[in-house]
Amino acid sequence: MEKAKKFKLFIGLFYLVLVGLFLYFFFSKFSFQEITSYDFIKNNRNYFFELKKTNFFLLTFLFFIFVIVWVLAAGFVSPLALFSGFIFGKWLGSFYLIFGISIGATVLYLFANYFLKDLIRDRFLRKFQGLEIKFKKSEFIYLLVYRFIGGIPFAVSNVLPCIFNVKAHNFFWATLIGVSPQIFLMCALGSGLEKVIDQNVEAPSLFELIFLPDIYIPLVIFACLVIMTIFLRKLFYKK
Repeated sequence: MEKAKKFKLFIGLFYLVLVGLFLYFFFSKFSFQEITSYDFIKNNRNYFFELKKTNFFLLTFLFFIFVIVWVLAAGFVSPLALFSGFIFGKWLGSFYLIFGISIGATVLYLFANYFLKDLIRDRFLRKFQGLEIKFKKSEFIYLLVYRFIGGIPFAVSNVLPCIFNVKAHNFFWATLIGVSPQIFLMCALGSGLEKVIDQNVEAPSLFELIFLPDIYIPLVIFACLVIMTIFLRKLFYKK
């Protein structure tokens, strides 16, 4: 029993080290100034769109695998959503990303539930103990609400349900449905940015950008969604 605990701890620490190395090497490739420059985005847009024309299925497959690995590496979802909408459009981009996120999050949950459960319980149980009663009442419904309202860093929200022993299939479907509205709106924003870059050689001003329908409509809806989820969080996480 003691050896099994030590082995799980070793695997868990090994995973955390791998995540740290992955994120370090990923973000050391480009500076923030580079990846946010208009020329960098426009040039890479042309590259990916050419790749999409010649190797659509390869690009789709590689993106899908990258999404799963990215979620396993505790990466942020927002950049992926913008990129997915930018390259594939709001509908296909949302579809690919939502399924990729759901699979990656479920694999991470299963991994954490087996190898990191004791560590997670020690770290988070006291803070989120009030949720245990809610999950026992109706596991899927409360998981769905939990995924929809957010309020917890995405990587943490993927492993936190280990405390409550939720079923893997409930976790998958609640994730897939719960994250869909936010993902779709961010993909729509990414798709809108692609149209702006396609139609403008020079970067438009911030004022011009914000008042374009493809930009302000997703932003306004997303802002309304954020306000609604903030209100719901107060009710859901209330002890």
